[in-house]
Amino acid sequence: MRAVQVSKLEGPDAIEVVELDEPVAGPDQVLIDVEAAGVVFPDLLLTRGEYQMRPELPFVLGSEVAGTVRSAPDGSGFAPGDRVAALCVVGGFGETVAAPVDQTFPLPDGVSFDVGAGLPMNYLTAEFVVARRGRLADGETVLVHGAAGGVGVACIQFAKARGATVIAVVSTEGKGEVARAAGADHAVLVEGFKDRVLELTDKRGVDLIVDPVGGDRFTDSLRSLARGGRLVVVGFTGGDIPTVKVNRLLLRNTEVIGAGWGEWAWNNPGYMRRQWDELAADIAAGRLAPPVSGVYPLAQAAAAVGELAERRVTGKVVIHTRE
Repeated sequence: MRAVQVSKLEGPDAIEVVELDEPVAGPDQVLIDVEAAGVVFPDLLLTRGEYQMRPELPFVLGSEVAGTVRSAPDGSGFAPGDRVAALCVVGGFGETVAAPVDQTFPLPDGVSFDVGAGLPMNYLTAEFVVARRGRLADGETVLVHGAAGGVGVACIQFAKARGATVIAVVSTEGKGEVARAAGADHAVLVEGFKDRVLELTDKRGVDLIVDPVGGDRFTDSLRSLARGGRLVVVGFTGGDIPTVKVNRLLLRNTEVIGAGWGEWAWNNPGYMRRQWDELAADIAAGRLAPPVSGVYPLAQAAAAVGELAERRVTGKVVIHTRE
């Protein structure tokens, strides 16, 4: 089969499309013929050796896929021909992949493979961040940083599906349009966002902040919280890791909460499938659906991953593995 291989940790430009033997599924794995693979930020980090997991070189890149089941273990609930999405962490940028049973999910007939390939990582993350760690309650207001990125869009859609009011913080007007299309009630530019947020909330502030960016906006995020508000730390795509002066938390009884979805999910077997089942109705109804902004053939996988490196992505980038 054709697959995208990383043999040198020199970034996306160093990845190669090669011919490899097809994977052989183990006793707890589903063999999937991949139709589409989603590109996520960890894929970029893996090409540089900067992700917390460092597979032995060479390895096949690709964290999430959608396609059809070729074979599955008895009792798994899957059968040949079933449409599925899966989180495989590595191995997805190929024509066939073996994915763990408990990280393989049924894909509704009305959901395209392109959309399916963008669901597992970002939308399971969104559910964990907003619902479990952020403890979203009825009628609350949520602020989302990095709102035009994959996790940002997923958090906007998830929060809206749960009835929240959403304020998106973006770096450009164009990204604001992406956030509004995802369902955000308001989109504000990062420059001066605190004052605009306080204006939109009649100086009350927001109940929940989702921050996958980090950097120098962190202090103003804390100042944007309502009494009893929560700021959920998701990542640091901005590069800098902020620090917290904990006296600020006393002023309005606020919280800073870590949300490491991967750490939680991989230490709780079956958790991902329970999350997927929780989201299933919204996925089938189209309320949770990543906007696909770029589609690449397998031969141009380097360019697809490079979009994330250049911070140009305003939706989901997908690789068609059979083109």
